Amino acid sequence: MTIQKLEANALPSDTLAYGSIVLLGAALWALTTYFPAQMPAILPYQFSWLIYLAVTLSGLWFARGLRRTAPGDRVSRLRQAAFWTGLVLLWGVTQTGFEYLAQRMFFTNRLQHVAMHHVGPVLLALSAGGPVLLAGAPEWLRALCASRLVIVIYRTIQQPVIAVILFVGLFWFWLIPPVHFAAMLDPVLYQVMNWSMAVDGILFWALVLDTRPAPPAWLRFGWRAALAVGVMFPQIILGALISFATVDLFPYYAFCGRYFPSISAVTDQQIGGIVIWIPPAMMSVLGLLVVVRNMRAANADL
Repeated sequence: MTIQKLEANALPSDTLAYGSIVLLGAALWALTTYFPAQMPAILPYQFSWLIYLAVTLSGLWFARGLRRTAPGDRVSRLRQAAFWTGLVLLWGVTQTGFEYLAQRMFFTNRLQHVAMHHVGPVLLALSAGGPVLLAGAPEWLRALCASRLVIVIYRTIQQPVIAVILFVGLFWFWLIPPVHFAAMLDPVLYQVMNWSMAVDGILFWALVLDTRPAPPAWLRFGWRAALAVGVMFPQIILGALISFATVDLFPYYAFCGRYFPSISAVTDQQIGGIVIWIPPAMMSVLGLLVVVRNMRAANADL
C-alpha cells in the first residue's frame, strides 16, 4: 500500500481531531450521567469511554488512512461501506438504548452477541481495513503493532486450533448458566464478556476472510474454508440445546425483570436459541463463499 504525503492542511490537526473526540465524549458522559431519563434511544444507555474511544478512533484512523493512501491502492467503496456499517453496528448494540434491552431479555442479549461476535466482525473483515487503519494511526501504534512481542502473540492466537477453541469456547463459556448469571450482574465481568466477544470475533473473521493468498497470509484458503465451516456445528448444537430446553436456564432475566413480561422464560430461551442457531450458521456459509471467491480472485488453490 502506497502512503501519500499529506499537505499541511489536508486534514485537521491531531489536536483538533482528538480534542473534538474528547469533548464529544465528555458531553455524552455528562448527559448519560446527569440526565439518564431524558436520553433518547439512539444515545448511550450506559456510556463507556472504552467503547466510545475504540469506535471513534477507529473511524478517525480509517478515514485518515484513506486520505493517506494513493487513490489506486485504496479499498473499494463497497469495502469502505462494509467497514462503516460494521463499526456502526457494534456501536448500535453497545452504546444505544439497545443495550438496555440486551440486559432485560435473553433473546436480545443473544442478538447483541451475534452482532458483536459474527455480523459486525464479518463486515469489518470484509472491508480489509487493517492496513488502512494502520496507515491512519499514530506512529507509536504502528510501531507497537510491528513489535516482535505483538507479532508473536498475534500469530499464536491465530493458529487454527487456538482460533477455533477461542471462537467457539468463548461463545459457549459465557452461556454456562452460572457464568452468565454472574457476568450479567457484575459490571466489570459484563464488560469483559462483551469485549471478549467483539475482539475475538474480529480476530477470527479477519483470519478467515483475508483476501491474500498464503504467503503472505498465514493460512491457505483450504484452512480458512475449514475454519468457517468448522465453527458452525458447535454453535448449532448450542442453539439447539437452549431452544429445546424446557426449564429456565438463565434466571437472571426473571431476577431483573423481563422487558416483555408477556414472553415466558422458556419462550425467551427458544427465541434466543434460534438466534444462536441460525444467524451464526448463515455467517459461516457466507464466510465459506467469500473464502472461495477470494481463492478464485487470487488464482490460488486450496
